[in-house]
Amino acid sequence: MKRKVLSILLCAAMVVTMAVGCGKKDTSSSEKKETKTETKTKDEVLPGGGSKIIYVITPSTSNTFFETEAKICTAEAKKLGYTVKAMSHDDDATKQMQQFESAIDDKAAAIICDNAGADATIEAVKAARKAGIPTFLIDREINEEGVAISQIVANNYQGAKGVAEVFVKAMGEKGNYVELLGKESDTNAGVRSSAFHEVIDQYKNMKMVAQQAANWEQTEAYDKMGTILQSHPNIDGVICGNDTMLCGAVAALEDAGLAGIPVIGVDGSDDARDLILQGKATATALQQAAEISRMAVKQADDYLKNGKTGLDEKQLVDCIVITKDNASKLKAFDLSK
Repeated sequence: MKRKVLSILLCAAMVVTMAVGCGKKDTSSSEKKETKTETKTKDEVLPGGGSKIIYVITPSTSNTFFETEAKICTAEAKKLGYTVKAMSHDDDATKQMQQFESAIDDKAAAIICDNAGADATIEAVKAARKAGIPTFLIDREINEEGVAISQIVANNYQGAKGVAEVFVKAMGEKGNYVELLGKESDTNAGVRSSAFHEVIDQYKNMKMVAQQAANWEQTEAYDKMGTILQSHPNIDGVICGNDTMLCGAVAALEDAGLAGIPVIGVDGSDDARDLILQGKATATALQQAAEISRMAVKQADDYLKNGKTGLDEKQLVDCIVITKDNASKLKAFDLSK
């Protein structure tokens, strides 16, 4: 009897062991299948929403840099037979998400975007991707790879270092200077400032006496510069994170009787060009907004037609240092040969 009970117990144990073993095998297979699906999702070709509409979304076009992006993208896309809907998010991530949702509702073929924040934009790009709509980012990166098809940005580090070197030379490697910073949420602001200081901080006789954020805005730069000059009326130079702030700084310096001291910026705007030619500013780094915009439209078209761009997602386009020597060749963020 004992042998019979023991035999029954052994059989039961074998059945449980087999069931557990089978369960483990199925779970492992399921996990492998899920992993494979996730990988495929990242690599799959996005067909577009089905229409011939390209959405172009930028910051406010009251800034000539973003106006150039919108104009060039619109003109190039129309040449290729697309309908274009261009709009501004005004650096408002909520408004930008609504615009991405409109693109999804319109079954847009693609979205070209100069985004409203390196972190805040990720979910919008993911939503477009989920809808099968590819996004091509220009000017500003996001802090995630594998969701946008292309991220085409100016080499801010290289450009800012280039104009910083011109600034140091114009300052005679000594003197007190002020820095006007861009918008904190924009990765470009930090990159440019770091590159400026990588060059300038090597010179022990150059001292930064004030640093203020002017958030890329001309009026704010004018006001901040005026306030700084009340405490530091005898500064020797100014470094600006962009040309719009450069224009505001130059106006404040003129009002304070300091016109002509070294001032640098980054962008390559026509306004900065004119100030350089007039001797009121020293240099700017041309971010090739027109060329970057053309690249984005071409890559969007290539991707929609061929399922690939043939290029890496992250693409750096070198800046060109603009001084009195070549400023006359600059127009609308393009440098003629």
